[in-house]
Amino acid sequence: MNQYTLAGCGAIVLWSSNVALIRHVTEQLGPLGGAAAIYTLASVFLILFVGAPKLSDFPRRYLVGGGVLFVVYELCLALSLAWANTRTQAIEMGVINYLWPCLTVLLSVILMRQKVSLWLYPALTVAFMGVVWTVGGENGVSWPHLVANIQTNPLSYFLAFSGAIIWAIYCNITKMHAQGKNGITWFFCATAATLWVGYAFSDAPPLTLSWANSPYVLFAGLAMGGGYGLWNMGILKGNLVFLATLSYFIPILSTFLSAILLSTPLTLAFWQGVVMVTLGSLASWWLTRTPLPEKAPKTASTH
Repeated sequence: MNQYTLAGCGAIVLWSSNVALIRHVTEQLGPLGGAAAIYTLASVFLILFVGAPKLSDFPRRYLVGGGVLFVVYELCLALSLAWANTRTQAIEMGVINYLWPCLTVLLSVILMRQKVSLWLYPALTVAFMGVVWTVGGENGVSWPHLVANIQTNPLSYFLAFSGAIIWAIYCNITKMHAQGKNGITWFFCATAATLWVGYAFSDAPPLTLSWANSPYVLFAGLAMGGGYGLWNMGILKGNLVFLATLSYFIPILSTFLSAILLSTPLTLAFWQGVVMVTLGSLASWWLTRTPLPEKAPKTASTH
């Protein structure tokens, strides 16, 4: 395994810590202020690691359409985690977010009118049932528990599921219109600016950074921004098939890290649901994959 493949693996580990770190920081600094601090630092790291290309170099349709979708997705992700009632519920939001690979495949098949194996649809069903299994209760699917759980915090569940749909649309927009360009740096800057505006117009108390919470903010920004920097290195010169396959195991790694970092025990049924989401996503990608080129553009959409 070469150093670039290892860099891609490092990106996967960093991304897998996002759920726990976002939740931890927003618990201490508030939903809007904490998220704004994270995305600001992530933007700084992206400028250092990836750079800030000229805006005039980007196709306008990708820059505007993709940029709006990216910002809205990041807001949905961060706020669904921050507004979750409990840490366990925040981890559930992370699992729901990882429906985006399946939704990306499904949307791509619809848009491209692609002929696919009939096995794709059972694979997609397994992933969706994994979310139901995760949220549905300690003993598997309990519809009353599922409905009651969602009713305790419908906004967070709505944001998490909407975010998965929006990211799937973003991935397809990027594939069709980006022309190999990567607007991640500017999109993160726009997300940070949007969060700061929201914070300024909210009644949230002033941010109070301390020696206790500053490391979490710093590492959360590094996990986001640095993750993209490492991923770009990996997809340029690393083993693309290996990294693409490994990236589909992020839900399991993310849940594992979240359980540890947030000191949150999870039930067997929860883990079963996470495995179902992972296997369904991996199978759907495998059934529709195309041969990867020797070098991929820097618009990889793993999140």
